[in-house]
Amino acid sequence: MNTTDAKRVLETALICSAQPLSLRDMAVLFDEELAVDTIKKLLADLQLEWSSKGVELVRIASGWRFQSRPELRPYLDRLHPEKPPRYSRATLETLAIIAYRQPVTRGDMEDIRGVTINSLIIKQLEDRGWIEVIGHRETVGRPALFATTRQFLDDMGLSSLDQLPPLDVSEIQESALDRLDFEALSGASAPEEEAADTGLAPVQAATEAISDLVPEPGAANQETHESDSKNPF
Repeated sequence: MNTTDAKRVLETALICSAQPLSLRDMAVLFDEELAVDTIKKLLADLQLEWSSKGVELVRIASGWRFQSRPELRPYLDRLHPEKPPRYSRATLETLAIIAYRQPVTRGDMEDIRGVTINSLIIKQLEDRGWIEVIGHRETVGRPALFATTRQFLDDMGLSSLDQLPPLDVSEIQESALDRLDFEALSGASAPEEEAADTGLAPVQAATEAISDLVPEPGAANQETHESDSKNPF
């Protein structure tokens, strides 16, 4: 099979697939006759060919897929005018802490935010498929350790945690950022679920970074075909 035909097969499979395709999946298309390096070269060529169009070929944690470009979101959202529920600031703060400090226990998260975390927030993130229990800390009570999932990376358009946005540390003490915590939080409390403002610059920075990644309702960040996966927000 020549390069042109191979690229055509690959392009068609990616557009028609209901899920992202891994390199192993794509190798099956060619009955293992094409080397992985060749497939990677074809993918790079396809990315270039689609660079000026309304959809783009991207790599995420589960593999490769075509998706619409973010700048087209305002137009595509008109096809889905419904107003789905949004997550609260407290939920996004909890997700941000898990994403940037994983694995963490619920107690860790509460120490960092300075407030008690409602169990519904954890359940909400678990039901969404963004976090999961990956083990237990060997201490009194063996609390569960939470981490983000591959679904989280896929929905955020990331291929790995290394692609999480770097935090703006220009006005944050380095030692505090390393712990995502400040000594001032040790006795903090608040009647609301929202985190206290004092000393929470690292948490706020992480939350803003996660908020920028969270897909808005509509088709802009979704695949260009029908899928049985859950829609982000």
